[in-house]
Amino acid sequence: MAAFELEKEFDKLDTSNMEMSPLVRSRLDETYALLSQQAQQAPRINRRKPSKLRRFALTTAAAGILAVGLFTTAAVSPAMASTLKNIPVIGSIFSKIQGDIGLRIAGELGLTSTVNRTVSYEDVSLQVTETLYDGSRAAFVLNVTAPNLDNGTYNNGNKTMRLDQAIDNMNVTIDGKQQNGNVYYGSAGEDYPNTLVFELIADPTTAPDSFNATAAITLDGIDHEFAVDIPFKKTTDKTIELTPNTLTAREELSFSVSKVTVTPITTRLTTSTALTDAVALTNKEERRLIAIGVAVFDDQGRRLPALNGEGVIEGNRLLFDRRFASQPGTSKYVTVKPFVIRDSFNEDVQEDQFIQGLETRIELPAAN
Repeated sequence: MAAFELEKEFDKLDTSNMEMSPLVRSRLDETYALLSQQAQQAPRINRRKPSKLRRFALTTAAAGILAVGLFTTAAVSPAMASTLKNIPVIGSIFSKIQGDIGLRIAGELGLTSTVNRTVSYEDVSLQVTETLYDGSRAAFVLNVTAPNLDNGTYNNGNKTMRLDQAIDNMNVTIDGKQQNGNVYYGSAGEDYPNTLVFELIADPTTAPDSFNATAAITLDGIDHEFAVDIPFKKTTDKTIELTPNTLTAREELSFSVSKVTVTPITTRLTTSTALTDAVALTNKEERRLIAIGVAVFDDQGRRLPALNGEGVIEGNRLLFDRRFASQPGTSKYVTVKPFVIRDSFNEDVQEDQFIQGLETRIELPAAN
């Protein structure tokens, strides 16, 4: 990207001029609408003073506790697929997931727990059969049995929809405490059309080694709340935690990584992208920062699939908790490369999208 003109590239991010897919346009438009609504509800703030915190999620445009698209990462490369085939299959549903390499490897290596928790109402049953927990992500497999569900197609009495669209509402408590947000879900794949995989996000600094969760789920068209108790136990003992506090800069942009957590399943980064010449951000400047993605590569040059995350606008910067699926094996370092989003945060990034001067390399110690 030798002739990359940063300001000109950012000018293209104005959604009135930018060519993008309908999906991403709707994501950005609804995110901006949410931010504007929050700003209107708060007292007017002078732009030269710190602005109100504004939060949003990576994986969905609509606000809510659930974010469809847990497994929307890029396709696994032929080389990776060949590697995975050489690992013995032990029967885990997680081992069949293609989009999230971290969950798949956990299933293949036996880092999951078998459970059998079932709740029923009339002729509809929800059964949790498998869980995994690495201190950062807690996931569980939910199988749905119902007369109005056939090969992943659900009928609510008025229309048909995919099973992953039939979740009308969901609330999660952990050890009796209500959780707000940070719950993601998606289909388990073509081999398991009547099965969903749910993911809860934990704080690795305070997460216990085990806990009990209760998921209260409502299905579209059924006037009943299914409450299923789910035990979780940490099954990974190799974790890397560090606070590198790296800082790179280009023109008015700065980029830092303040925290890194790595397990065999999940790689998690806390990042900050800032406009150094601003105290508070205008709407256009917020859009510039929101439209900067982050790609992470291991020491073999393999890109870690981007999963999800949550961000907050604070003053002149965008803080983000970003989650990626770990690649198989160990890595001596990771390379973090910010880029200009053209389609989505987990798109196949071209070389001219990377922002020169903001790349950073983080050395990884041996896992504890």
